[in-house]
Amino acid sequence: MPHAVTLIPGDGTGPEITEATRRVLEATGVQFDWDVRQAGAEMLEKYGAVLPDEVIESIKRTKVGLKGPITTPVGKGQRSANVTLRKRLDLYANLRPAKTYQGLRSRYENIDLIIVRENTEDLYAGIEFQRGTPEQEEILEIIARTTGHRLDPNSAMSMKYISVAATRRIVKFAFEYARANSRRKVTAVHKANIMRLSDGLFLATAHEVAKEYPDIQYEDRIVDNMCMQLVQKPELYDVLVLPNLYGDIISDLSAGLIGGLGVAPGANIGSQYAVFEPVHGSAPKYAGQNKVNPMAMMFSGVMMLRHLCERDAASRLEKALTQVIAEGKNVTYDLKPRPDDPTAVGTSQVADAVIEKLQRF
Repeated sequence: MPHAVTLIPGDGTGPEITEATRRVLEATGVQFDWDVRQAGAEMLEKYGAVLPDEVIESIKRTKVGLKGPITTPVGKGQRSANVTLRKRLDLYANLRPAKTYQGLRSRYENIDLIIVRENTEDLYAGIEFQRGTPEQEEILEIIARTTGHRLDPNSAMSMKYISVAATRRIVKFAFEYARANSRRKVTAVHKANIMRLSDGLFLATAHEVAKEYPDIQYEDRIVDNMCMQLVQKPELYDVLVLPNLYGDIISDLSAGLIGGLGVAPGANIGSQYAVFEPVHGSAPKYAGQNKVNPMAMMFSGVMMLRHLCERDAASRLEKALTQVIAEGKNVTYDLKPRPDDPTAVGTSQVADAVIEKLQRF
């Protein structure tokens, strides 16, 4: 029976890498009933929102989504489609693997990290106050009255909040993932030495949850130290669990360790729904050029296949991708020794090469 999946091409280079990924997923032999839904800049112009309600309703029906990147206007007051999607579907766990493969240009070998990022709280919750508004003035007065600190009125404000409930479920997710996938250790990452109340709550809650998993090693690291540790000795780490902002930053750092965002997949998982997407952005300047690397989205497709319990197909697709990377022939410019390498192929040609490998298994 075909798997019902909401397919969101996105914008910028999203439609190109989505089409390439759809082709390789179908080449595994798994059947899909795609419900294609549009989101992105064109939808903003047409409907006033980059993420129309029909996209949310489709995912509620299919339970699973595969999404290309969507452009978020910088500093324009428009909330990110990704953040909106995660909040409305309560996709509280952002899972971002970082794994080296033979043939990737990296200073490191044998990296196999799992970044587990809390998706619904922290600064990404979008609770902000614009300068000069009555709401901002009221908040400034409350701060002055309760803390004695009178802040500059010519300020915009963003609120960071962390709850016990959200922290507990993301840390449990990390430990359950570690246990289910034979991982050895979970590291909680924080800044509790400075933000003693918010990050302090995250850390204290993580400590309590860790006691429920005596079979798995547990430790914690301060986020700035964690960045240095990952650059110096990433082999010491396994599963990292972090609040929202740190998780976003550390996952990009980890992608840099393995060869770049072009091979960095991601998943957003909740208790009812799951949406799979590449970590990278939409790169609109390359739209329509058949140039960008589709492998991050293809690896996200591998994660989706495992979620759908199509483990054999997932393993075959991952094997095909790793062979194409290792050969280094049919890869895009970012995986070549030099970006101007004339032997670099396009997005659709990468899909052709992966499909050819799949047909041999």
